[in-house]
Amino acid sequence: MKKYLIKNGKSPYWQVLCKGDKITSVSTHTTDRKEAEKFLASYIPQQKQKPETIVAKTSISLSKFFEEYKTYVSNTYSVKYLKKAVIPSFVSLQKHLPDIPLENISSRNIDQYISSVFSNSKYAASMYYRTLKAAFNKAVVWNYIEINPFNKIKTPKTPSSLPVFISEAELIQILDKVENQLHKDIFTTAYYTGMRLNELLNMKWDWIDFNQNLIIIKNSDQFLTKTKQERVIPIHPRVDQILKSRFTLGKEKESHYVFYRVNGVKLNGEFISKQFKKGAKAAKLNSKIHFHTLRHSFASALVQRKVDIYTVQKLLGHSKIQTTQIYSHLQKENLSQAVNLL
Repeated sequence: MKKYLIKNGKSPYWQVLCKGDKITSVSTHTTDRKEAEKFLASYIPQQKQKPETIVAKTSISLSKFFEEYKTYVSNTYSVKYLKKAVIPSFVSLQKHLPDIPLENISSRNIDQYISSVFSNSKYAASMYYRTLKAAFNKAVVWNYIEINPFNKIKTPKTPSSLPVFISEAELIQILDKVENQLHKDIFTTAYYTGMRLNELLNMKWDWIDFNQNLIIIKNSDQFLTKTKQERVIPIHPRVDQILKSRFTLGKEKESHYVFYRVNGVKLNGEFISKQFKKGAKAAKLNSKIHFHTLRHSFASALVQRKVDIYTVQKLLGHSKIQTTQIYSHLQKENLSQAVNLL
């Protein structure tokens, strides 16, 4: 069996690649090349008696896995996800469990942990569960554990609440409190397209088809939609005005961002979100209003105008109709008609 030292994007550590009947790999748990070479020299791959036999898992402690997973997330996902989901979730788990090997963490341990968090905060329990389950799925991929201990634990149920939305009049109130025209354009486009903030900030001119009056949300090497599915949104007259006014700012190229402060540099999503929140606060509107409220408002306006829920699903890009059905409560006339049949 031949052995090689490699490095890939899945882990910050050097990996030993073994080529025999099947290609397998094992982590050296070090980023230092010399230490990795020592590991390579001393590592003896286990011989498989049967083709189906899985290579023995590599042991790693909870704390070391946390450090490795943080590096992976920082290279793959947003800083916001790392700071607001991954780090708090692991810190919480480490307070409940000692620094034991990952393979020693049982479903019973996880059940007791989630129950403990749930008794204090239902929302925190739900967020920690989702985040840590994803992390332990990666541990399975990395051959640290054979089975994810979260698999046998049910997702904590959180109280459902109806989405907050604003009317056109309230949007105007917010825009009146915003001085920056770029911000006004982004907020208005979000309201009349239902696009996610990340989609708006990644939108380039090759997404815009002025001839057919469409925005085509595209996947690329630099950007993937949340569901990894492309979708089409007709351009509202107010959005059409914004796009055409921005297009005439200069000789735009298809690869340029539609919304930018410095050409070629993507805007910071957290900053834009805070500016919208600031405008809503200045307008003295509901404190629960945030940037995603613009997407809720787009969907709510469509439902209230009797657009069928499946069309709304397509415009929003929801992969499951159940996600879109949170807006069905707005069809009050349908509910009244149903009751009147009794």
